[in-house]
Amino acid sequence: MADLPPHVVRTPEARFANLPEWPFAPQYLTVDTPGVGPLRVHVVDEGPREADETVLMLHGEPSWSYLYRRMIPPIVAAGHRAVAFDFPGFGRSDKPTEAGAYTYELHRTVLLDVIRQLDLQNVTLVVQDWGGLMGLPVATLDVPDRIARLVVMNTFLPTGTETPTFGFRAWRASVRLLGRRLPIGRLMTMALPDRQKPFVPAYTAPFPSVRYKAGAARWPLMVPMDPTDPVAEIMVRAREALAIWDRPCLLVWSKADPILGGAHRFFERLVPTAEPPTFVCGGHFLQDASGAEIAEHVVAFVERT
Repeated sequence: MADLPPHVVRTPEARFANLPEWPFAPQYLTVDTPGVGPLRVHVVDEGPREADETVLMLHGEPSWSYLYRRMIPPIVAAGHRAVAFDFPGFGRSDKPTEAGAYTYELHRTVLLDVIRQLDLQNVTLVVQDWGGLMGLPVATLDVPDRIARLVVMNTFLPTGTETPTFGFRAWRASVRLLGRRLPIGRLMTMALPDRQKPFVPAYTAPFPSVRYKAGAARWPLMVPMDPTDPVAEIMVRAREALAIWDRPCLLVWSKADPILGGAHRFFERLVPTAEPPTFVCGGHFLQDASGAEIAEHVVAFVERT
């Protein structure tokens, strides 16, 4: 690990050995990030590179690309390219140890560089949780020419003017209190249905100690709670772009999400092309409980549009 920038750690590969339902060999890109330097970013890139359609899936907090393990195979089986990656601080990607390193611009830079390094075109962008806060602004403001469709799942675009749900206020307060002591295993155990609890160790694998948790402890606190927050301005611009979005948009939602279970109504009103929402089982991490079913909806959506 001598090639790592100062104040960056890398989860040992042994932590990811024999993960259930994870047959994908790791691939890595190097991204030069603002204020940190070069970071190694883990990418899953399956299916034919020459495929006409690419499905790019973005994870949120505190998950990683493992969340999409049940969606990737059906998408590839349909003949499409399936791409997922881990944002810095998560999964197999490098993890700065200083909380201040995690900025919106850091994550935006990584997302844009992954798209450009892999030369992703005709993208169906799948977003959930912080994947939406990152992906929807980038899709609509930075690379709209590369985006063919949007699939929006249990996310939001907060501008600091809304009253957060009780579930989010409680979540944010606990993260602020616990910081790097955030019990990710307990969190995932509470969030996943009983039948999914055997997969909790895969979600804790990236975090062998508190030193690796700066990104997980930082993301919830980056959600804008005041309109003067710089991230709030980005969310406002993304809302404006989505209000005139003219490409297909699929909403897939789990009503059982205690934080964002009703947010589908916001996107129904905002996006002119949004189809009536498709509801699936699961809580906040609906991909884990219903990934194969969601993949069927995504493939059908791509084919009919």
